[in-house]
Amino acid sequence: MIERATTPPSLQGPTAKEKKYDRQLRLWAASGQQALEEAHVLLLSSGPGVVGAETLKNLILPGVGNFTIVDDAVVSEKDLGVNFFLEEDSLGKSRAEETCRLLRELNPEVHGKAISKSVEAFVESINTLNKYSLILLIGPTKHCEGLERISQHAQKSSIPLFYIHCVGFYSHFSVQLPALFPIVDTHPDPASTQDLRLLNAWPELLALVQDKTQKLDSVEDHQHGHVPYLLLLLHYLDIWKTSHEGKAPTNYPEKKEFKVLIERGARRNNAEGGEENFDEAAAAVLKSLNPPSIPSGLREVFDAEECKTLASESGNFWIISNAIQAFHSAHNVLPLPGALPDMKAQSADYIQLQNIYKSKARKDFAEVTGAVRASEKLLRRTSAIEEKEIEAFCKGAAFVKLIKGRPIKAASSDPTDLDWSDRAKRLSQELQDPMSLIPVYFAFLAYDHFQDRRKDGYENDMPFMELTQTYIDEINYCLENALKSTGFDVSIPRESIGRVLKELDRADGAELHNVAALTGGMVAQEVIKIITKQYVPIDNTCVFDGIESKTAVFNI
Repeated sequence: MIERATTPPSLQGPTAKEKKYDRQLRLWAASGQQALEEAHVLLLSSGPGVVGAETLKNLILPGVGNFTIVDDAVVSEKDLGVNFFLEEDSLGKSRAEETCRLLRELNPEVHGKAISKSVEAFVESINTLNKYSLILLIGPTKHCEGLERISQHAQKSSIPLFYIHCVGFYSHFSVQLPALFPIVDTHPDPASTQDLRLLNAWPELLALVQDKTQKLDSVEDHQHGHVPYLLLLLHYLDIWKTSHEGKAPTNYPEKKEFKVLIERGARRNNAEGGEENFDEAAAAVLKSLNPPSIPSGLREVFDAEECKTLASESGNFWIISNAIQAFHSAHNVLPLPGALPDMKAQSADYIQLQNIYKSKARKDFAEVTGAVRASEKLLRRTSAIEEKEIEAFCKGAAFVKLIKGRPIKAASSDPTDLDWSDRAKRLSQELQDPMSLIPVYFAFLAYDHFQDRRKDGYENDMPFMELTQTYIDEINYCLENALKSTGFDVSIPRESIGRVLKELDRADGAELHNVAALTGGMVAQEVIKIITKQYVPIDNTCVFDGIESKTAVFNI
């Protein structure tokens, strides 16, 4: 009988899309990429429009699904000197259409649309904005009332809004998020995510400790040097409790004494002069023997009314938050993530320990899922929350972040209309720092005020420097009034802000391509965080000083 050789089936390699986006998939995974591809970004352009094009470039390359450019300008020779997404043949044509055409060449999978209208005409019907995932508004707007109108509608419709400036060597952008913007996948440092639960060990883990350490003093050297440090900690913790009224070490002196107890257990009569697993146990004492607590970010979620009181319209985030809060109330701990750090151990022992942690994590996840399903039934929801979403929340519950969106402050013809009462104290501390970049923010606020007056027909009534300095003095007066009852002093440094205003006056609205490109990269990074709901975006204002090559973030 002749045996015929069969060719084994070929292994399934990565798809063309996975190859194309390989590096970014490592950052935000398939779920983040899907969110990006489903997004539709609206660019409301004004001025030279370079920073807007550079922002879109950095969104198109990673594969944002759709973008729309609204711009009524016609391409001029000045545009050709700063905008890389225009060419000589573009002269005299619609800047929106030409920029859109050349941007689309970066990624054929991305769909782009150009609308040759002014921003004011486009938003006459404000509900036009509802179909977009995110809005990029380039300043200055022709009228500050326009910014306020767009800002109010975006806030009402829960559409993230970016307001961006780029003039000369300075740039600025503010982010307006929905009133409550939760992020589950914050990508914390892996070292900080380990939850070993040593002070709240469960029966299966304690049984393993008993099995592996009951004859610790008499086992041979190889086995002694390969007991996982986690089990060593629990073994010596049990010894410690017998002489300390059943209590674990709580303060630094006690933990230091407990560390010495562990170190004494190591065998030194070997070639290494010690044992690595005992060294790992001693090093882990300070960070691993802490009572469970709720991090401030999660506490803020638990305290939110949306978490305490569910309704039929409650989002997935709040239903899962409510279930995890119920779990914490019942057990005084959060669901176990189930991950283990690397450690010196025999493979079989490590796998056994790993399985115990994973089993406990699955059990906790099942309990939370049960609470979620009970809430869904009570709320009469027609669609169930996917288990992978619940599992992701359970694993990252300790690092959830809830950002409270704030409306963008638009320059008003009357500075007293701007309310600084809830931020005056923080701004006062910034203004007292001579190295702070907060003057850049106030300078752009004054710049918007000047442009607003110029476009209203007051171009020649007062020079730029005089008008903006007067406006700054009025803001300073408002800040002083807001702080009068607190005892804090505030004074916007005229010299620092004067330097920024002079540069804005010199540039006269012009953009430098290198500053616009850098700012566009920063804005795109924050846009991706918001669209994917991964990592933590800035909260809520960023400024860049191209002369000093410095950036700063402020909560305004």
